Amino acid sequence: MTLVAATLALAACGPGPTGGGGGEAASRQQIRIVGSSTVYPFSRAVAERFAQANPGFAAPIVESTGTGGGMNLFCGGVGAQYPDVSNASRRIKASEIELCNRNGVNQVIELPVGIDGLALIESATRSTGFQLTERDVYAALAANPFGRAQTARTWRDVNPALPAVAIRVYGPPPTSGTRDSFAELILDRGCNSDPAMQALKESDEDRHKHVCTQIREDGAYIEAGENDNLLVQRVSENEGAVGVLGYSFLEENASRVRGIPIGGVTPTAETISNFTYPGARKLYIYVKGEHLNVIPGLREFLRAWAQGWAPGGYLSQHGLIPLPDAERQAAEATVQNPTPITAANLQ
Repeated sequence: MTLVAATLALAACGPGPTGGGGGEAASRQQIRIVGSSTVYPFSRAVAERFAQANPGFAAPIVESTGTGGGMNLFCGGVGAQYPDVSNASRRIKASEIELCNRNGVNQVIELPVGIDGLALIESATRSTGFQLTERDVYAALAANPFGRAQTARTWRDVNPALPAVAIRVYGPPPTSGTRDSFAELILDRGCNSDPAMQALKESDEDRHKHVCTQIREDGAYIEAGENDNLLVQRVSENEGAVGVLGYSFLEENASRVRGIPIGGVTPTAETISNFTYPGARKLYIYVKGEHLNVIPGLREFLRAWAQGWAPGGYLSQHGLIPLPDAERQAAEATVQNPTPITAANLQ
């Protein structure tokens, strides 16, 4: 398909829910990628490699919008005004696939690209580091820990073994997949350390989710936006502050911040790759199948990902931890033969 034909084909995909597909949007010749701030540096690296290896294609546009924000944009419809790829620091939700389907996006292709850790960090200059558990973190940050009013002001209020340091945690906003992972991997587990909360999950799942994952809004938790480098700066300059972000940013800033052990396990490449660290998680990209044969270079962009995610590949230099062999091979097979998923695949 020629570039002109591709552009016309994309315009002919039809109007989305917010209007037609004409004008400047219909003439887009670049791959457009949105989504997770955690996946952003890896996606940028792939985009740079793709541009170097494929000078006949325009360099991709990569935007850091947060996982949730990226999914909303990605699922907005089919056509040149909608993104081709959405980066995600958690798996897509069934509700998001349903949103895509309602807007005519019926070919959502899922590619796990590697492993990252949701790391808790502190300033590297702090003399005595934190040693936390999931329960400590939950009790410190929940709006209503274990269904009771939040009264903790210092970490010692949460656990007598912790220092009398004010609770001040910089973390991601609700639109971030890292926030979703934080709720699932740390807060929910800390909440369920109480048998009464486990029983609540059986009797009232919605109430359980509210009690276990709603974060306090009295200033102890500070939303740091989608700029993880700014979060690192704030934590490094404030002894006693704690940050929540992807492990790759910790690794890049090891001279300024250090990882906080959770349950005695420090976030490292090894503990994340073998999932002994509680915050280990997979990272994903989602590709719009309707755009694969229309947007110039989109298939080649996926191949650039596959060339970089192997052990020792160029993405390892950016902090991405490779998937186990079998999962990586399955992802490579998807690159060669893209197969859409449905909400049923998430069960």
